Amino acid sequence: MEINKEGKIRIKLKTYDVSLLKISCKNIIETIDRTNAKIVGPIPLPMQKKIYCVLRSPHVDKDSREHFEIRIYKKLIEIQKASSQTIDALMKLNIPAGVDIEVKF
Repeated sequence: MEINKEGKIRIKLKTYDVSLLKISCKNIIETIDRTNAKIVGPIPLPMQKKIYCVLRSPHVDKDSREHFEIRIYKKLIEIQKASSQTIDALMKLNIPAGVDIEVKF
């Protein structure tokens, strides 16, 4: 008896800019639709905030501080029943700079 393993791919996108994330997700989904693979997502993951506290002056006025915040937005796209055409199409895809992509097979 032969067991067919379905190709399952998880794509995790991270960025500081929400508009880049939306554009990237849209491009990936359009590419996957052309290859007739099944898509689950995009699933929004919790936003991560990093807050940095910096002293305004180097020596005096320790009470005077500034806070800076960095937000990291994340989404997950899962592809089920992926074929070799799907993988080739994803490799040729142009993603905007500033978007970090993690792909797991």
